[in-house]
Amino acid sequence: MVSNASSAEGGAATDLGNLPRWDLTALYPSMEDESVQKDLARCQAESEAFEAAYKGKLAEITKRSGAELAAVVKEYEALEDLMGRIASFAGLCYTENTTDPKRQKFYGDVQEKLTAASVHLLFFGLELNRIDDAVLDAAAQDHTLSYYKPWLDDIRKERPHQLDDKIEQLFHEKHVSGAAAWNRLFDETISSSRYEVDGQELSIEPTLNLLQDADPEKRKAAAQALSKTFAKNLSTFTLITNTLAKDKETYDRWHKFEDVADSRHLANRVERDVVDALVKAVREAYPRLSHRYYAMKAKWLGVDKMNFWDRNAPLPKADNRLITWDEAQHTVLTAYSKFSPELSAIAKQFFDNNWIDAPSVPGKAPGAFAHPTVPSAHPYVLLNYQGKVRDVMTLAHELGHGVHQVLAGPNGALMAPTPLTLAETASVFGEMLTFRDLLDGAESAEKKRIMIASKVEDMINTVVRQIAFYSFERKVHEERRQGELTSERLGEIWMEVQVESLGPAIDLEGGYEHYWTYIPHFIHSPFYVYAYAFGDCLVNSLYAVYEEAEEGFQEKYFNLLKAGGTKHHSELLAPFGLDATDPTFWQKGLSVIERLIDELEEMDQAS
Repeated sequence: MVSNASSAEGGAATDLGNLPRWDLTALYPSMEDESVQKDLARCQAESEAFEAAYKGKLAEITKRSGAELAAVVKEYEALEDLMGRIASFAGLCYTENTTDPKRQKFYGDVQEKLTAASVHLLFFGLELNRIDDAVLDAAAQDHTLSYYKPWLDDIRKERPHQLDDKIEQLFHEKHVSGAAAWNRLFDETISSSRYEVDGQELSIEPTLNLLQDADPEKRKAAAQALSKTFAKNLSTFTLITNTLAKDKETYDRWHKFEDVADSRHLANRVERDVVDALVKAVREAYPRLSHRYYAMKAKWLGVDKMNFWDRNAPLPKADNRLITWDEAQHTVLTAYSKFSPELSAIAKQFFDNNWIDAPSVPGKAPGAFAHPTVPSAHPYVLLNYQGKVRDVMTLAHELGHGVHQVLAGPNGALMAPTPLTLAETASVFGEMLTFRDLLDGAESAEKKRIMIASKVEDMINTVVRQIAFYSFERKVHEERRQGELTSERLGEIWMEVQVESLGPAIDLEGGYEHYWTYIPHFIHSPFYVYAYAFGDCLVNSLYAVYEEAEEGFQEKYFNLLKAGGTKHHSELLAPFGLDATDPTFWQKGLSVIERLIDELEEMDQAS
């Protein structure tokens, strides 16, 4: 029997210690438990009943009473929470082993049944948007409905892009056999792929991990293995990319989105010119950031030009010992506690209650994430912990997300979700707290230099690399409007943006042209990636405010996290004196990275 209840029994015993498996029983006892099917049936029945009770009547209800409409919204919210609980459980079960046929079927069946049920709820937002603003505003004077005003305002922003109910229903129903199916094909192809390194067959996470190995021959072997397998699957990835880009173009055209990224900007509740300013600032900073740093790193490694597999290589004299799970936990919780004991206490729940799935095992989804699930439950964190310093930073990052999700949860299923641009705030801030704490404890100038260099690399990966990814996506989606792109053309676009962003100190020849194939964000969430750069630059500015020891910073920070999706980024940043619409805002964030590189250069000259 495949059961997730057993996941929490102990963990994976390794050289890194006892790596925890998460316990999903807070959602459901197991995939086979009858409560899952009962709740799926309940979703269908209650959704149909909701539609029968309220479709075509919302305007009349709104005119009668704001409190009456609020009661309908609460009913809708309860259904969203129930469906979100089932969807979260199925998705988390699936990520544990995306190659397991039982999990694949369970995940697919749940998606289909939830799609069938949610069709009956589609009318709700569409019909609310047909109510006159004056009528809705008058109803929202009632305190029970005014609570949902941020959600109603967000729905209003969708109004210019909504279509007839039947057309929206068709898009909704086709998703499970369209984009969602291609997403699954990508996930299952990546998870089942193997990479031969020194005669050993590895899955993707351990292979990627070897790119950070101290042995240059191991890095080279891993890079070549990745290139070889990516090339073998190239036609599949090319078809997936072309199909999803066309699918998005069709959706955008029907919904009257002008720019290829406008639907993402709307979902993120951020203005296009704000993102354009961020992208422009980062691209202009490439020579001052990545180009300059990688030239330094090449010199440290004793070469004129690094191979692409040396980009994340540890520095000479770096401490390459494996960091145990217990040590990683202690490091992150200590850093969090120095900022705020409350922050650390919330993060500690993830360890104490088995909310984390840490080991890298065959079939498991690659990468890392924090999944908020639903407010009636709690978040979960997935890692592929390998014991490197970067893995500790990833833990700090994902726990930041987790804490944010816990604090935003009381807003309820409709208003707890945070736009991606602000969702990266707590995660990047958690990384910064951990880095600064470790840096303060550095025992020597050399150790400090290595730590600063490691942080600069992380920042370049978060800011420079992600904006390069965004540039790649823009070019792909824009060109796809003229017709299909060949594998060769996709590789050319990839290499163009990588050469521009990484600079002349890195040799990208020898298989790197296929590395676009494994980036999951391109597949699951087009144009997601700029949110990382947004978050990093924002947090750099936010941390500068914190370092000035302004009175009450922690309280303001917690208020930002607790707000969830109830406020625009301008409202949330105003208490800190920050404004993302200010053209100089991004320069402030980027200057933090620049100053760290300056510091490394000064250390070099002094040694």
